[in-house]
Amino acid sequence: MAYGRGPQRLGVQFGSIGFAGHGRPPADLIALLAVLFVTYALQFFASTRIVPSLLQLGPAVWQAGFVWQLVTYAFSGFGPPSPWFLLELLVVYWFGRDVRRMVGRGRFWRLLALGALGAAVAAVAVQLAAGGVHPMPFQLMQGQRVLLALLVAAFAMLAGDATILLFFVLPVRARLMVWLGPLLGFVAFLATKDLAGLAGICAATGLAVAMTSPRGLRRAWLAWRQRRFQRRVDRAARKRNLRLVKPPDDRKPTIH
Repeated sequence: MAYGRGPQRLGVQFGSIGFAGHGRPPADLIALLAVLFVTYALQFFASTRIVPSLLQLGPAVWQAGFVWQLVTYAFSGFGPPSPWFLLELLVVYWFGRDVRRMVGRGRFWRLLALGALGAAVAAVAVQLAAGGVHPMPFQLMQGQRVLLALLVAAFAMLAGDATILLFFVLPVRARLMVWLGPLLGFVAFLATKDLAGLAGICAATGLAVAMTSPRGLRRAWLAWRQRRFQRRVDRAARKRNLRLVKPPDDRKPTIH
């Protein structure tokens, strides 16, 4: 993926052989891809499939106390034997390298770890609320799939004015790609009926948006504090049989 800033428009190309930035690929990002590939391959051998099964998110989280799966599932490659998996890894690299460059290594890994954890908690809650009836829950969000949801949403927020040139011909504003994860997840849900997995993808998207929008988070925090303070004032006024009078010039109300 390549793009540039300046007086010309910001553009991103998928399918090109170039990537954003110069120099050697980040070693930690290459290590992430290697872990995803190795764990993906291990599931197809009888002697090693126990390793990814212990890492991937499943009912054992609440049935056997395998709480580590709430995070490790995101770093265990998942899917049927198909070349599509390699394309997913390539897209993880494309978006991962750009997001890592824009936010730094520390924030990048916090985004992945906390986003994966929050998505897993939301998915498990939905699965339990639904009675745990789905035989194969969480398949929509396993491994590289939740990473893609996190990274695509983060890129959409960090480079919202970019123009994504899909297949070199279809221009799409980057900010619109924030809906890509939930949209693809919903289409897959129609076939799998994996409601918990869809909830996880939506939660991952929302968390990525929140974690890459500090101003939005600050406004939400201040609004929550203001509402909390107002509820306390109203409760105190009711206890003392007082009433709030709002001045005509829209200043803060006073108690009489």
